[in-house]
Amino acid sequence: MAKEQSFDVVSQVDMQEVDNAVQQASKELTQRYDLKDSGSKITLDRTAATVTLTAPSDFVLGQVRDVLSTKILRRSLDLKAVSWGKIEAASGAASRQTGTVVNGIEAEIARRINKEIREEKFKVKVQIEGDKVRVFSASRDELQAVIGFLKERDYDIPLQFVNYR
Repeated sequence: MAKEQSFDVVSQVDMQEVDNAVQQASKELTQRYDLKDSGSKITLDRTAATVTLTAPSDFVLGQVRDVLSTKILRRSLDLKAVSWGKIEAASGAASRQTGTVVNGIEAEIARRINKEIREEKFKVKVQIEGDKVRVFSASRDELQAVIGFLKERDYDIPLQFVNYR
């Protein structure tokens, strides 16, 4: 009897890479001519895993967000790794936007992944374990097919496939 193979579907973001991207973007804000004296700033709260952008107007806030997005991409992170909230009014005429760094798969998305794999009739077993999804099969080819299927889908979070055994 063949031994059962498995892999985990996770959504993890390296906070050190996010920190590096925020530091690079902050440095660019102090050097770029159009943003130098605007009073814009980017702050990272590592414990809460949030990034806060502050700018004097919505337009400048959009530029600051673009600078940060560029740095995130250069650090080989997925833009879906940060879930942005609504733009809020800060003190004075300033604007603020908070983004949450995505870590772990939410239960709703995990159930959706489970349902879609089962609907495709792959010969695999799917198990939701906390903030990850584990997929089992006797055939490595089936597991590869599931990975290919999940890569084609869009779940609004970055997915990684780890512990392939």
